[in-house]
Amino acid sequence: MTTENSASTESSWWSIPGRFLRREFLPVLTDLRLAIALLLLIAVFSISGTVIEQGQSPAFYQANYPEHPALFGFLTWKVIQVVGLDHVYRTWWFLALLILFGTSLTACTFTRQLPALKAARRWKYYEEPRQFQKLALSAELETGSVNSLKEILQKRRYKVFQEKDGILYARKGIIGRIGPIIVHVGIVTILLGGILGAMTGFVAQEMVASGDTFQVKNIIDAGPWANPQVLKDWSVRVNRFWIDYTPSGGIDQFYSDMSVLNNQGEEVDHKKIFVNQPLRYRGVTFYQTDWGISAVRIRFNNSPIFQLPMAALNTNGRGRIWGTWIPTKPDLSEGVSLIAKDLQGMVLIYDAEGKLVDTVRTGMSTQVNGVTLKVLDVIGSTGLQIKSDPGIPMVYSGFAVLMLGTVMSYFSHSQIWALQKSDRLYVGAKTNRAQVVFEREVIDILERLSSQPEGEQPKTTQSITSNPN
Repeated sequence: MTTENSASTESSWWSIPGRFLRREFLPVLTDLRLAIALLLLIAVFSISGTVIEQGQSPAFYQANYPEHPALFGFLTWKVIQVVGLDHVYRTWWFLALLILFGTSLTACTFTRQLPALKAARRWKYYEEPRQFQKLALSAELETGSVNSLKEILQKRRYKVFQEKDGILYARKGIIGRIGPIIVHVGIVTILLGGILGAMTGFVAQEMVASGDTFQVKNIIDAGPWANPQVLKDWSVRVNRFWIDYTPSGGIDQFYSDMSVLNNQGEEVDHKKIFVNQPLRYRGVTFYQTDWGISAVRIRFNNSPIFQLPMAALNTNGRGRIWGTWIPTKPDLSEGVSLIAKDLQGMVLIYDAEGKLVDTVRTGMSTQVNGVTLKVLDVIGSTGLQIKSDPGIPMVYSGFAVLMLGTVMSYFSHSQIWALQKSDRLYVGAKTNRAQVVFEREVIDILERLSSQPEGEQPKTTQSITSNPN
């Protein structure tokens, strides 16, 4: 007796959390208002992650989001870094929003959508005239038969069930009940793909001179489960970088001819990339995002060819130029400065006092400080953004499933019952959407059903209400 009481007490204690979850927590979790609020929060923080540059250095945020004056009166670099707005998609609170939203959708699917689908597939015949009164659309006819109605419904692609004479049930559009479930599956798949990408992906940036080979090392942002080891056994060579210019001198497009090399230096992939046409290899994507000037090749008189690096100069936001200093005497007592603003081959030469000495194009020579200076080439560099996001295939699949579910949801689930009793035919119908269109369809069915030879008019009673059931 004592053992039984103890087991009963223990069972009742275990049932308390279950009852709490079912009665208190689950209704809140599946509430549509909660789902809408979570979706709005996710949208707002996603917008902030798009507007505020992600993964930059602290100096960048200090320069662009100072404390005085603060943007919008509150947004400073300290707020950005404390809250995590510099890496929104990897913060614990954003991932928590995604998980909570996905949990809400999943709970709604199992507690509402699946039972609704099960109820739609489970049907019963109406065997009493009073049962038709609760339907949104019902009619009582003195002519017509269940068999005639069956033929009309089959022509309209209804699935008809008839086990007894004088009783009929028909339906179509059951796919419309499946649609919301597919939509939820698609959204949850997208959320899982986003979480996977945030936890395992990384972003890197490289500025590579034309002709150089590099390995991806400059990773600026990475998830806690990212695996940069996938980059160790191969490298990339920029065979050539060039820019196409418009007739007016503006940039039309810039290109990078790139090769992927294995550890033995053999080419395993090759592609010419430009904006919106990246190179993809082993889940890593190389985007063409920027350009620069890395070096200039020159010759003094008959000397060997020298390749000197060029650096970007500060113009206070008035364009981009690159420059370098070239000694014209062995003791470095004299020299000239070379300035270039693009890859069209124009180079400006300034003396030590900052005066313009000459303007030359690549391949041309000029006399400076008693020597012949020939500018052979201006070498460009390509700016690459490198991303790895293992969640992208899942996100794309989720969008495809979401679109499929959205289309399926537009199908109306329509049901029609019929009962022939004595000399009367009772017909009732309901649908879950497109009420007006369905009402017209039912009226047309009734008119066809009750049509009689000329001169004989049937007596018909139709009852149309706003009852959602």
